[in-house]
Amino acid sequence: MPKNINNQFLRFIWILGLINKICTFDQYDPINVEIRINIEEYNAPDELKVEEQQLIENAIQAARDAYAPYSEFHVGASLLLENGIIINGNNQENAAYPDGLCAERVALYSANAMHPDTPVKMMAIAAIYRDNLLDQPVYPCGSCRQVLLESENRFKQPVRILMYGKKGIHIANSIKDLLPLSFDSSFLQSD
Repeated sequence: MPKNINNQFLRFIWILGLINKICTFDQYDPINVEIRINIEEYNAPDELKVEEQQLIENAIQAARDAYAPYSEFHVGASLLLENGIIINGNNQENAAYPDGLCAERVALYSANAMHPDTPVKMMAIAAIYRDNLLDQPVYPCGSCRQVLLESENRFKQPVRILMYGKKGIHIANSIKDLLPLSFDSSFLQSD
């Protein structure tokens, strides 16, 4: 390192520049990827199938039962398993914030624990903030998307995801529509 770099921040910047020179990726050709996301949009639950309407009602009730004293953001998820069983989950907060868990993962992990060989067919999600259902559809967070992807890959079938809001419902026919360029077990394979 040059002696004239005395400031700790400047040293850090110089080291980053050195790392950048060492780790050049010029040997890779840039890629162009077109990402298309397919989301169905509905105005009200009565436009959906009866089993989808019921799943949304379950998600709303699960949201009402959520434990969210810190954020006041109550989320409910309801799963329909391939065998017809319905599993509900809701977010569970904790004063040590990272120890809380989202509704979607609570439901998925419960389903996997109780019915380990049964795929998830569909999931509905709804949220309530300060005692009011959200107007806009609520989407799963990144961690929940990753767990949904694992479920789809595990059972080799997509999960239909219903995201409810009072002013509309968005539906994805696979988590891959919400998580393009995703990480999965193929990255853990050695050549």
